[in-house]
Amino acid sequence: MVNTDMGNVGHGAINLFDELLRMRDEYRENTKDALMVIDGEKVPLERNRMGLYRWFLHPSLKKSAIRSQLVWIQEIPPGSRSGKLKTQGGQIHVVLEGHGYTVIDGVRHDWEQFDAIFIPLSLNGTVHQHFNSDPRHWAKLICSEPNYFDALGVDRGSGFEILEDSPDYKPR
Repeated sequence: MVNTDMGNVGHGAINLFDELLRMRDEYRENTKDALMVIDGEKVPLERNRMGLYRWFLHPSLKKSAIRSQLVWIQEIPPGSRSGKLKTQGGQIHVVLEGHGYTVIDGVRHDWEQFDAIFIPLSLNGTVHQHFNSDPRHWAKLICSEPNYFDALGVDRGSGFEILEDSPDYKPR
């Protein structure tokens, strides 16, 4: 067990540089058989407070070759919306299918297929919510952001709050 008492650092309790090397070796061991291709047809649809997600990269998915990003597809049913999220920002959403709009900090931004939606980084956080304007067709967004969770902690320096659940979320 590593003694993390900062009063003991430099007094023989732990060699922090050696700890980095141990972490490197652990990472290499964990990723040597890591997933290099994920079969999108096998990625389950998750109902969560933000709506319907298919996760490709996530901090809890330990066997993927990359842990520095989060990547998911958000599916929004006809006429529906995502949850409303306050986050640090730094997200990119590319519209694979559909048309609608996103409200970012109270400002509406319309989008359609192949548009990119950027959620800016903000010291005090950014509030956003996606809306599918089409009453007949699904909207699909592929989304990515750096893995701030491992780097900055889950609160990410600005708060990480669900301000409104998606209507497609069904609590257990």
